[in-house]
Amino acid sequence: MSHPNPHIQKVSILGSETIILGFHIFDYLLRDTLTNFKASTYVVVTDTNLQKLYLDRFLASFHKISQELSSGTLPRLLTYVIPPGEESKSRAVKAEIEDYFLAQGCTRDTLVFAMGGGVIGDLVGFVAATFMRGIPFVQVPTTLLAMVDSSIGGKTAIDTPMAKNPIGAFWQPKRIFIDLAVLETLPEREFVNGMAEVIKTAAIWNHDDFVLLENGAEAIRDAVLKPVRNVEFQGATLESRTAAQQLLLQVVMASVAVKSYVVTHDERETGMRGLLNFGHSIGHAIEGLVTPKLLHGECVAIGMIKEAEIARHCGYLSQVAVGRLTRCIQAYGLPVTMEDKFVKNHIGNQYCSVDELMQVLRVDKKNMGSQKRIVMLSGIGQTLEQKPSNISDDIIRKVLAASTVVHPRPINQPAVTLSPPGSKSISNRALVLAALGQGTCRLTGLLHSDDTQVMLTALTKLGAATFEWENNGDTLIVHGNGGKMLIPDSELYLGNAGTAARFLTTVSVLVPPSSIPGQKTILTGNARMKQRPIAPLVDALTANGSELKYMEAQGCLPLEVTPFSHGLAGGEIQLAASISSQYVSSILLCAPYATKEPVTLVLTGGQVISQPYIDMTIAMMKSFGVDVEVLPNNTYRIPQGHYVNPAAYLVEADASSATYPLAIAAITGTTCTVPNIGSASLQGDAGFAVNVLRPMGCIVVQTETSTTVTGPAIGTLKPLAHIDMETMTDAFLTASVLAAVTQPATPGAENITRISGIANQRVKECNRIAAMMHELGKFGVTTSETSDGIIVHGHDIASLSPPKDGVKCYDDHRVAMSFSVLATVVPGGTIIREKKCVEKTWPTWWDDLESKLGVRITDADLGAPSDHHDYEVKSSSSRKSVSSKSDATIVVIGMRGAGKTSMGRFAARTLKRPFEDVDQYFEKTLSTTIPEFIKEHGWSVFREQEAKMLTELLAKYPTKHVISCGGGIVETASSREAFKEYIAQGGVVLHLVRNINEIETYLNRDTTRPMYGESMRDVWARREAWYRECCNYEFVVAGQQLKGVEAEDAKEWTLVESNFERFLKVITRGGKNKRTSRSQVVAKPTFFLSLTFPDISPALPHLSKLTLGSDVIELRVDLLKSSDASGVFRDHVAQQVSLLRRHSDLPILYTVRSVSQGGQWPDKDIDGMVSLLKDGLEWGVEYLDVEIGLPRNRIDEIMASKGNTLIVASWHDCKGTVRWNSDAMETQYKLAHSISPDVIKLIGTATSMKDNFDCSEFATKHTSKADDLPLIAMNMGAQGQLSRVLNNYLTPVTHKLLPVKAAPGQLTARDILIARNAVGLLPSKQFYIFGTPIRQSLSPLMHNTSFQSLGLPYTYGLHETETVDESVVAKMRSKDFGGASVTIPHKLDIISKLDEITEEAKAIGAVNTVVPIEQEGKTILVGDNTDWLGIYYQIEHNLSSTSVAQPQKMRGLVIGAGGTSRAALYALHRLGVEDISIFNRTVVKAQAVADSFKDLFAVKVLSSSKLLKGASSGFDLVVSTVPGTIESASLFDESVFGSGKKGVAVELAYTPRFTRFLKLAQQAGWTTVEGGQVLVEQGGWQALKWVGRLWDLESVQQQMDLVQANRE
Repeated sequence: MSHPNPHIQKVSILGSETIILGFHIFDYLLRDTLTNFKASTYVVVTDTNLQKLYLDRFLASFHKISQELSSGTLPRLLTYVIPPGEESKSRAVKAEIEDYFLAQGCTRDTLVFAMGGGVIGDLVGFVAATFMRGIPFVQVPTTLLAMVDSSIGGKTAIDTPMAKNPIGAFWQPKRIFIDLAVLETLPEREFVNGMAEVIKTAAIWNHDDFVLLENGAEAIRDAVLKPVRNVEFQGATLESRTAAQQLLLQVVMASVAVKSYVVTHDERETGMRGLLNFGHSIGHAIEGLVTPKLLHGECVAIGMIKEAEIARHCGYLSQVAVGRLTRCIQAYGLPVTMEDKFVKNHIGNQYCSVDELMQVLRVDKKNMGSQKRIVMLSGIGQTLEQKPSNISDDIIRKVLAASTVVHPRPINQPAVTLSPPGSKSISNRALVLAALGQGTCRLTGLLHSDDTQVMLTALTKLGAATFEWENNGDTLIVHGNGGKMLIPDSELYLGNAGTAARFLTTVSVLVPPSSIPGQKTILTGNARMKQRPIAPLVDALTANGSELKYMEAQGCLPLEVTPFSHGLAGGEIQLAASISSQYVSSILLCAPYATKEPVTLVLTGGQVISQPYIDMTIAMMKSFGVDVEVLPNNTYRIPQGHYVNPAAYLVEADASSATYPLAIAAITGTTCTVPNIGSASLQGDAGFAVNVLRPMGCIVVQTETSTTVTGPAIGTLKPLAHIDMETMTDAFLTASVLAAVTQPATPGAENITRISGIANQRVKECNRIAAMMHELGKFGVTTSETSDGIIVHGHDIASLSPPKDGVKCYDDHRVAMSFSVLATVVPGGTIIREKKCVEKTWPTWWDDLESKLGVRITDADLGAPSDHHDYEVKSSSSRKSVSSKSDATIVVIGMRGAGKTSMGRFAARTLKRPFEDVDQYFEKTLSTTIPEFIKEHGWSVFREQEAKMLTELLAKYPTKHVISCGGGIVETASSREAFKEYIAQGGVVLHLVRNINEIETYLNRDTTRPMYGESMRDVWARREAWYRECCNYEFVVAGQQLKGVEAEDAKEWTLVESNFERFLKVITRGGKNKRTSRSQVVAKPTFFLSLTFPDISPALPHLSKLTLGSDVIELRVDLLKSSDASGVFRDHVAQQVSLLRRHSDLPILYTVRSVSQGGQWPDKDIDGMVSLLKDGLEWGVEYLDVEIGLPRNRIDEIMASKGNTLIVASWHDCKGTVRWNSDAMETQYKLAHSISPDVIKLIGTATSMKDNFDCSEFATKHTSKADDLPLIAMNMGAQGQLSRVLNNYLTPVTHKLLPVKAAPGQLTARDILIARNAVGLLPSKQFYIFGTPIRQSLSPLMHNTSFQSLGLPYTYGLHETETVDESVVAKMRSKDFGGASVTIPHKLDIISKLDEITEEAKAIGAVNTVVPIEQEGKTILVGDNTDWLGIYYQIEHNLSSTSVAQPQKMRGLVIGAGGTSRAALYALHRLGVEDISIFNRTVVKAQAVADSFKDLFAVKVLSSSKLLKGASSGFDLVVSTVPGTIESASLFDESVFGSGKKGVAVELAYTPRFTRFLKLAQQAGWTTVEGGQVLVEQGGWQALKWVGRLWDLESVQQQMDLVQANRE
C-alpha cells in the first residue's frame, strides 16, 4: 500500500502555524521542509536507539522526495548519531557535533533535523542557535514528553557538572512535527512519563480537556500500548483513524495548544509561561534527589499533587479537585506520593528529607530572590494567578513533611461549626450500588479520599460503570452498567482499603469469563492488607460454588478469582460474621445478581459484629430498589433482580470522623457544632456524643440533622465505669484519648474507663487496641486489655508529656486523628507520624484542625520512616540511653599499621557507605603530598592543618560515612577536642587496636612506608591514653599468627573481618533487635553458657561443643587471669572478647561479678568494676550485666554510654534470706526496673521445692503483660534445679568440659531440655523427609544425631510417597508435627498444601523445608528453601582462599540445569556475584532456568564453545549440580578452572564422595567443597528453622564421614 496523504492538524505559535500533528507524517514533514526551507545541506542528528527504528526510512524518503521536488542540484543529507541518554547533553558532545559540521563544510545554508526526545531537541537546538551564529532547525520529537513540552517554546540547553540546563539559548524551530504513530514504539513507562505533562496543562488551563483525560484514560493508553493495526498506516487518514487514536490526538493537541499560547504571550518566561511549571517546582526537587531512578514525568506527577496540597492548605483549592487530580494521574499509571509501590520499587529505601528538598528548591531558577514561586491551582483548569505565586517556606515544609506537630489549643476559643467529609462507609456502598445499578445516578457529598479513590479505580478497571464529574467535582455522575463487568487487564491494587477489599471480593465473583482463556481477577494490597483477614467471606463464597484462591498467606489477600458463567450461584449462604460486618455487606450488595436462585444469607459464629453497618447496607439497597427481607436468627433473604439507580443520592457526613471535632470541644472546654450528623443518621457512631460525651460531663444538643457539644472545664471530664461501644466501634479510639485525661467526680474515687464490644478493632488497619495501649503508654497513660476491649486510667493533664519520637500511627487514619485530639491539651507539641494516613477519610484534617479549629500545626521530619508493619504493636522496653546515633559517621583512629584503611574500607563496604581518608582529603584539598607539606612547613603546621581537615570532614559528612584518620591525629589538642565534641553529638569514634608486636613486624616488612623517628613502642606509650580519651568504641584485632593487613594467611584476616562485621552490627543497629525470620521457630527456653576459664584460648577448639544448645555466651571477666604477669589486665580482657567473638557467632554476655554477688571481683573495687563494664560497652558486647547493688550514680554513668548494648540488671540472694513471695523480692524487682534495663535477672536460693514454685509464680506475674521486661528468675543450689528447668529466658547453663560451674546447681542445656520433656513442658515432635526414593537419604542420620546431642525429644523419619497425597497433608497438620525436608519429586507439588512460602522459595521456585509456625493459636505451614543456604555459606567459608577479594568482582558458573541449579544460581546472586553463567549440555534447559530469574538478576547461558571462551578469562566460583555418577567428560574438562587462577569449586553430588569435578578442581589448585559438606550445611539451616537452635555440626559431620567412608 502506498503511503496515504495524511490528515494533519496545525497549531499556531508566535503567529505562525509551526506545529503539525498527525499519524505517519514522515513523508509529509520531509516534503514540507524541503519545499519551504531550502538549504544546500540537511543534517539529521539522532541517537543510536532511533537510528535502528527510523533512520533508514528517513533517508530513503528524503532521497525520494528531494528527487521529486528538485529541478537541479540535489541537496545533500548528512547524519550524525550520538549515544542516548542525558550524558550526551554536554559541552563535549555539542563540540563534537559542531566539529563534524565544520569538517563536512556546513555553512549557514544548513538545516538540522533534531530527531529524538528531549535530550536531542535541547542539544541540537543549542547547536543550531550558536553554529554560524544561528542556523534553522526542525524538531521531530519522538517521545510524548518532548512532543508536548521540550520541543515547544524554543528553549535549548546543555547540562554541566554543576546543574541541569544552565547554559543555553532561546531559539525557535522552523517546524515541530509531532507524529503520534511513533509513540507505539515507546516503552510503556516512557509514554506514561509524557502523560504527566499532558495532565499538567489540562489541570492549569481547561476543565473540559481534563474531563477528557479523566474519562478516557483506558482508551488513550490503548491507543499507544494496544494499537489497532487493521490497515497499514492506521490513523494517517480520518477514515482509518480509530476513536482511541482520535482521542489521543485531541488531548495531545490540547496540551500543545496550551503551551503554544503561553509561549506566544510570554516567550522569555517573565510571567505567564511560569504556569507551565505546575508540579515542576517540587517535582524538580524530587528529581534532583532520585534521578535517574525516577523519570521526569513521574517526579512531576508527585510534584503536582504536593503543589495541589499546598493550594488546598492555603484555601485556594478544594479537596474535590485534589482528589480528581490524584485519580487522573493514577489512572495513567503515574505515582502520586513518594510512598507509592511504584516509587519504592525504583528507589528502594532512599528517603528524600524535607531539608534536602528545600535545599534543591532554594536553587530553583524560577525563584525570585528568596521567594519560592509555585503555581497555585484554584480549581481544575484554573490557577489562582496568571503566573506562579509566592509561597512561604513554612507552608511548603508543612506539606512536604511526613510528620506534623500538634500544639496545645489556645484557651477561650470561640464556638466552631465544622462539617466532616462524607461517610466512608456510605460512599463505598453508594459507589458499588450505583455501579451495579442500571441508569445514571448523581452522587453528592461523596468522600474524596484514598479509600474512595481505590474503589473508583477498581470499578473502572472492572468496567462496572463509567464516571464523570460536574459542579466542579462536587457531584459524581455514575453511569451504571447493570452488573455487566469485564476481567481487568491488571491486578486490582487496593492498598490498605479494607472496605474496598471485602466488597470487591464478591463483586469480582460476578464477573463472567472473557474470551482470553485462563484470565482471572486478582485482588491485592499493601503489606498490612495482606495480613487482614478475609477467610470467612472467601469460605462462604467458595461453599456457594465460586473459586477463589489465596496467592500468598492463607486467609488474606492477594486473591485470585476464577470467573464462571454462573457468577454468584445463590441459594443458602452461611457466613461467619463475628469478625467483620463488611463480609455480610459484601454478599448483601451483590446478592440480587445471583444467577440460579435467590440468596438466603445465614449468619453464624455467635454474636454478629457491628450490626448498624449491616442495617445501613440494607437501608441503602432499598434506596436503589432492592428490599431485603430480614428473618429471625440473623437470616436475610435477598430477591433476584437488579438495582435501579435513583436520579440523585446524598452521602451523609462520616459519623466516625465527626467524633474528632466534637471530642476537641469536650477536651478543651469549648463548643463545636457538626451540622450534618444527627439522630436520624444511618451510622451507629452518630450516637457518640449522646452515649459517650454526655456521661463524661459534656452538654450535648442533638437534632435529627445536627450535633452540638460543649465541654466542661479543661481537666474535668469524668471517667466511664463501663461503656459498650459495639454499635460504634471505630469511635473507641476517640473515647480512649478522652479517658486518658479524666478526673473522678469525687476525690479518691476510681478514675478508670472501661470500653467493651470492640474486639473487631484488632483486625482493622492495625490492631487498634494494641496500638492505643502502646501509644498512650508513651504519654505516661496506664492501660490494659480485655478480651473485647480496653481499660484506660485517667491522669492529670499536667502529668502527661508527648513522646520524643512521636505518635506512631500504623498507617491508620483513626489513630492519627484520635491522638491529634489528645495533643490539643498535652503540654508541648506532640509529633504525629505518618500524617498522610488521614487521607483515608478526612484528607483536609490537618488543614481544618489549624484553620477552623484554631490549633497551631508545624512540620516535623523524623527522617526515613521506620518499619510500620509491626501490627502486633509489641511494647518496647523502658527508655533507652543511646550514646551514638545508628547512622552516625564512623571515624577510625589508631596506630599506623593497625589496619585503619583496610578495616575502614571493609566497614564502608559492609555498611554500604562512602569511605573518606583524612590523609587523602588533605592532599587533594591542598594539592600536595603530606611529605612535601611537612618538608616545607614542618610537623606543627601539618598537625594544625590536619585538625582543620578533620573538622571539615566531620561537618561535611556527619552521617552515613566512614572516615579513616592518620595515626598521629590525636597528637593535637584541637583534634582531640573535635573527637570528644563529635562523640557528645552522637558520633562514633572507633579506636582500632592491634598488638604492638604485630604492628612492628608488619611495618618492618613494609619498606614502602617511612618509619617513625622514634621507636614504635615509645609512640604507642605516648598515644595510648589519647586514643582511649578520644573514642567511644574500641575494636581489638586479635589473630593467631596474624602477620599484617596483607598477610599471607588470608583466611586469618577473613576471620578478623568477620569479627569486625559482627562488632559493626552491634554499634550501628540503632537499638533495634534482630527480628526472627517468619520461617523460623523461636526457641524456648533460651540459654547462656557461663564460661569459667581463666583464659579462653585453650578452649577455643572446643567452643562449638561447649556452646551446643546455647543462645548466648557469658564471659565471666571476674574469673579471668592473665598468663602475662607484666601485662595489663584490661588488654587481656579485650583480647578475650575479641577471640570469643571471632570463634563463635553467639552474642556475648559480659559479666563482672562481685564477691558479695557470688563472683570473685572485690566488693570494694567499684572503680575497677565500673571501668571494666564501660570497657565492655566500648568493645560492643551484645549484653552487659550490671549489678543493681552498685551506687546509683555509677549505674547512671554506665547507662549513659550503653549505646546499643542490652543491659541485664542483676541481683543474687547469695545468703538465702529473701523469699519470692515477700515484699523484699518485689523491692529488688522494682529497683532493677528503675535503672531502665533491657533484662532483669533475680536469683534466689532454694531451701525447699516450694521455693521453685514461688519463683515460677513470681516470674509469671512479672512477664504476663506485653510490655513487661524479659525476666531471668531462678534459685541456686541443688534444691533449686527445678527453677532452672522452669525458667524460660536465658537460663545460665554449664558443660562437662568447663573447669567449674559458675553457680551451684547449674545444669547443662541438654539436662534441662530432657527434664522439660519429662514434666510436659517440651512435647515430643515428629519430623519427616517427604519424597521418593528416599531410603538412602542421609537426612534421618543427620537430624536424629543432632536431636539426640541437644537432648530434644524429637524423631526424624521417612515418609515415602509417589505424590503429595493426603497422608503427607495429615502428617503436616498433625499436632506433633515439627517440620519436614522435601526432596524430589515433591518440591513443587507441596507448595499448594502450604499456607505460605518464603521469598527465597518463590525465587528458587521450589520448597525443600516445611516449618510449622504458631501464630495466634493456630499453626501456619511455611515453605522455605535451604539448599541455597548450604551453597552460600560453604562458598563464604572458603572465599578467603580465592584470588579475588569481593564477590561483586567475581565470575560464577553453574554446571547443570536440574532443580538444584536454581538454588546454586540464587546462592551466587545473594553472595553479590554479578557475572553469573550457566552451562548445560541441553542449552534450551539452561535458557529456561536463566529466564526464570530475569526479573531478579541476569544469568548468561553458555554453549560448549562459550564455556571454553569464558574459562579462558577465568571463573572464580564453579558449582556443579550434575549427578556424580554420570559421565561428565563431555560436559567439561580441566579448562573450566582456568590457568593459574584460584577459586572455590562446589560439588552438590555426594555420591561418589570424590567426583571427577572435585578431582579436576583439586589438580588446578582450587579450594573444593564436597557435596556432603553442602548437605550438612543446609541440614543445619533446616534444623535451625525447625527448633531455633544450632545443631551439633561436629557429631553430624563425624557420622556423615563414617557413612560415606563405608559407601566408598
